[in-house]
Amino acid sequence: METFETIKGSSPIWDKGKLFIKAIIIFVMALLLWIPTYFIMNIVKEREGRQKEAIADISSKWADKQVVTGPVLMLPYRVPITDERGQQSWMRQTAYFMADKMDINSVVYPEKRKRGIYEVAVYRTDLSLSGTYNNVPWEKLNVAPENIIWNDALLLFKVQDQLKGINEDVRINWNDSLMVLNPQASGQTPMQDALVTTVPLNTESAGKQIRFSMKFSLNGSGQLLFTAAARENKIEMKSSWPNPSFTGVKLPDTREVKDSGFVAVWRYMNRAMPQVSTTGLFNFSAAQVGADLLIPVDSYDKTERSVKYALLCIVLTFAAFFLVESIYRKPLHLVQYGLAGLALVLFYTLLLSISEYTGYNLAYLIAGIATIGLVAWYTGSILKSAKLALFISFVLTVVYGYVFSIIQLQDYALLMGSIGLFVALAVIMYFSKRLDW
Repeated sequence: METFETIKGSSPIWDKGKLFIKAIIIFVMALLLWIPTYFIMNIVKEREGRQKEAIADISSKWADKQVVTGPVLMLPYRVPITDERGQQSWMRQTAYFMADKMDINSVVYPEKRKRGIYEVAVYRTDLSLSGTYNNVPWEKLNVAPENIIWNDALLLFKVQDQLKGINEDVRINWNDSLMVLNPQASGQTPMQDALVTTVPLNTESAGKQIRFSMKFSLNGSGQLLFTAAARENKIEMKSSWPNPSFTGVKLPDTREVKDSGFVAVWRYMNRAMPQVSTTGLFNFSAAQVGADLLIPVDSYDKTERSVKYALLCIVLTFAAFFLVESIYRKPLHLVQYGLAGLALVLFYTLLLSISEYTGYNLAYLIAGIATIGLVAWYTGSILKSAKLALFISFVLTVVYGYVFSIIQLQDYALLMGSIGLFVALAVIMYFSKRLDW
């Protein structure tokens, strides 16, 4: 018993044991402080969900995303069929014809609508559409001209959300005729919700070039797409929106994006679909091009990614504390570790709440300065050392700057993360040489 007391009282072995135990407890505390970040992650997702609800609500009252398709010519015809008893009857079938050439010009006038703290991009676009049928190749149907039901020839034109998006009659010039496109009867064509009109067509006119053109205004929100509904397509979009995101089957062939807006031009040869279809309406979903005019709100995504690095920030900060108190013989209580760790956790709630008003980058700067300042002040007050407070400030600045760089350079996140962790380990190993374990 006397020997044990002597060993315990001599302090070197006992003190080294306490140092190791404290290191283990500090690491466990870091893991426990990691738990609240899961609740913060849920708050981020909840706020992001509210933003999407606000966007959907405004879009439902103004007009939704728009996809402009057509015009497409629908031509019915009859084919003879013979039943088992040898009796002949007629079956009605339908053929669909794409135009040979189509040019679309769109001038988009965007504006912002607000719901609470959330902004939504809506737009009005003036559309000018023109094209030609070099002829209507009805011969490919392999039927006699008298079996083609010319009087029922229809022109189909579809706008995805035409009920709220179009506030005027849509007229089309078909050669020398001016016609109004009207809502179709239920089940009249397989292109649901399309506008239709009958067109003057016969054997003679079908063999000649047909020109068509139309102009109208369209409301929408978020996204505007055009379907390449001809063999040869040229689509031009202009807008004062400074940060479009081009989407669809291909990127623009030419584009110019400035702070004052953008101009984009697509040239698309539609070789994915035949010009004449007798087996059903064309599948145009894979022949769409256009742009997203969304307000760049990536703060929720970046905040969520930042929270994933919370454990790294806590561990590196606690490691700096532990080295400081061990090397400079400045003891810190476990409660003080815990309070400093809570400040690091609250950084993410500050980041989330401020970013909803200022954007991610500025919010990160404000939350970072506030957190670093608080922890540095607290550490300096405890250790009675401005020099050590500056050292902790430097460590936190490097850690938060490192995480910010990873978030911004998403494509290089793995590389940056690997290099950063290796450097951090090397620094800790270097300073740990001064510890007498």
